Amino acid sequence: MEVHYRLADLPRFRRAVLTIGSFDGVHRGHQQLLKRIRRMAERRQGESVVITFYPHPRTVLRPEDNTLRLLSTTREKERFCAEQGIDHLVVVPFDLTFSEQSPSEYIENFLVRYFNPDRIVIGYDHQFGKDRSGDVEFLRYYGDRLGYEVVEIAAQEVNAITVSSTKIRQALSQGRVSEATELMGRPYEITGEVVKGNQIGRTIDYPTANLLPEDPVKLIPAHGIYAVTAWVDGVLRGGMLYIGDRPVVNDGRGTIVELHLFDFAGDLYGRSVTVYFHEYLRGDRQLSDLESLREQLRTDESRARAILSERESQKKSDDDFAPDTAVVILNFNGEGYLRKYLSTVEEYLPGHCRVVVADNRSTDGSVPYLRAHHPGVEVIVLEENYGYAGGYNHALQLVKADIYVLLNSDVRVTPKWLETILPHFRDPLVGGIQPKVLAEHHPECFEYAGASGGYLDFLGYPFCRGRIFAHTERDEGQYDGCREIFWATGAAFFVRATAFHAMDGFEPEYFAHAEEIDLCWRMKRAGYKILVEPESTVYHVGGGTLAYDTPRKAFLNFRNTLITSFKNEEATRLFWWLPVRLLLDGAASALFLSQGKFAHVMSVLRAHWSFYLQLPLWIYRRAQRDREIELGRVGPPRTDAGRVADSIALHYYLLGHHRFYEIVIPQIRVEPGADAVAS
Repeated sequence: MEVHYRLADLPRFRRAVLTIGSFDGVHRGHQQLLKRIRRMAERRQGESVVITFYPHPRTVLRPEDNTLRLLSTTREKERFCAEQGIDHLVVVPFDLTFSEQSPSEYIENFLVRYFNPDRIVIGYDHQFGKDRSGDVEFLRYYGDRLGYEVVEIAAQEVNAITVSSTKIRQALSQGRVSEATELMGRPYEITGEVVKGNQIGRTIDYPTANLLPEDPVKLIPAHGIYAVTAWVDGVLRGGMLYIGDRPVVNDGRGTIVELHLFDFAGDLYGRSVTVYFHEYLRGDRQLSDLESLREQLRTDESRARAILSERESQKKSDDDFAPDTAVVILNFNGEGYLRKYLSTVEEYLPGHCRVVVADNRSTDGSVPYLRAHHPGVEVIVLEENYGYAGGYNHALQLVKADIYVLLNSDVRVTPKWLETILPHFRDPLVGGIQPKVLAEHHPECFEYAGASGGYLDFLGYPFCRGRIFAHTERDEGQYDGCREIFWATGAAFFVRATAFHAMDGFEPEYFAHAEEIDLCWRMKRAGYKILVEPESTVYHVGGGTLAYDTPRKAFLNFRNTLITSFKNEEATRLFWWLPVRLLLDGAASALFLSQGKFAHVMSVLRAHWSFYLQLPLWIYRRAQRDREIELGRVGPPRTDAGRVADSIALHYYLLGHHRFYEIVIPQIRVEPGADAVAS
């Protein structure tokens, strides 16, 4: 990454995709946005550019306000942006003259003149120019004339970033450094020069290095003692850090920062040291004398060493985590896809994983091809074509593993697609995970089957982050970030083997479609988490193993989602749910009729007729699954995560909302005092 401090020295950018902001702390929310910028630039064969300002605009516009405290220095920000793969960081000198530009001058004389942007990615509430009189619409208006596109970051994403910044500051100000670490994606750090103190620590066997933070507006965590690590002479050493006014010594020096390193006797005076906060040990307290202080520090040291040792052991355990994993591909007459994609699956296979192909009694040359060209792949030949649900149920009875990865034969995998997801299974509550699924033939777009994670509306209709009904969005990183969802796609479904078998697998009567939704619902009722990890990406042909938009697909869709809701909804909901579902399915039939899809209309009618004819079976199966869920329970139900109390049909057909973020708006509460400028 190149860092630029002078506008006059900027290079000529190539198809620049840029964003503007403080990016204080470069926390997880910022990281997601920066990855999005980088991805946009890569797709355009352009350059990613982050514009930030120094000094912070608030210190210039409100010089009398000395309350600003920042999570990162400019030097730290440089490193953090580089870690996200950004091409250019431009640190713009901010002064009153710059702030006096009109919005049009800001666009023409600053943005276009120096950056010639192809795209500007900016928050919905971004304001610029004198008196903050320019906004996104003004920027977009000029873009039509000056040749750049404006990509607006939705309100919920901007608010989430602001809330994260606020939560980090609050956590640090209260000593909750482990919480800050989780929000930032890294330990909070302070860099300072070691200066001379009064060397009292040496007299009680705890010599300390007095740190003078390099930036006076850098936020200093709450007073107290912390377990920390620090880089010294190329070695990461453990230690304790004290922040406070030393009530025992009472020397009137005010707040100081003192570092004691374990097992270190060197001289640090005049050197710059970076300290990483890991755990809050205790608050600052008044002790009677230096001997009492010595005894307390011994106790603190014991705790700090234990915490750091446990942290190191956990890191080693995480590094050594290698569950026995079977990638199981269910195949039916898919020789063409096996020839095209199976070699890539084998190429990107870690040592603790293996590939199994379960063949649903294919009539093409799939099995001979596998045995001739992929001798390292285990082949299971089933007695008949059981469909997706029954086929996997039979095959997985014969496959022993900790984790199953159920992969469609028409999926192209990418490097690290397994290694990115498998570590999540260290959490015993994680039952299933999916990667981001993009379209093989339109790789810039999400694919119908799963996109970036499945959700469910209040009537049981499924949709995805990136796909509502048949409308798929472009992937521009807007749904990146691991999160809990309602269901994971069956096209690339990672599932804990014990959870799969405890729930008795898929419903065999489904044959294909919605069986993964039903299984995920049952797992969530038993307390398991279902996640999406978009850092892992696969490309799906779509319709390769079960064609889209066919009467057969429509029948399975309506019948299986109807059964799924009937089996899993609370009994009290069924009385009103079924009539409303009938009404909306009837509306879908009317839509098919208006489109001339008479076979699809019959598919909806057949789906309901099949459901009612087999109602005694589904009543029995509901009771059976309830018992299995209780026997396999690992925690309280998690069915609220990934479900919305809304109707996607009403949003899509009446309100014209075709994008996930237009329907699902997280209720984010911004804490009082949140400072959006500093976020």
